[in-house]
Amino acid sequence: MPILLKRVYATPSKNDGYRVLVERLWPRGLSKAQAHVDLWLKDAAPSTTLRKWFGHDPEKWHEFKTRYFTELAQNPSVIEEIRVQAKTAPVTFVYASKEERYNNAVALKEYLEHDR
Repeated sequence: MPILLKRVYATPSKNDGYRVLVERLWPRGLSKAQAHVDLWLKDAAPSTTLRKWFGHDPEKWHEFKTRYFTELAQNPSVIEEIRVQAKTAPVTFVYASKEERYNNAVALKEYLEHDR
């Protein structure tokens, strides 16, 4: 299941394939036309409580992933469309964070690639 990652503010490309915004909140200062998003999957984003607790703190990364994976496991239908799309075409998770290594898109990709 090839899943790519890209910041939503970066220029979209044809190689992105199916672009999925995996944020609970719409990115600031960006119109829907500029984002070139095929699907806004806000329910696949971490809960507001978890997102605020984490705050992109690398020291909380492992605990964040554990809690986030638990949230995802409790609602498996949320990510089913991604699984279906990824079988036929590239999927790119687009995210708003400036943090490229410690964000929910990275964690969601890991979750799906390990087919939990």
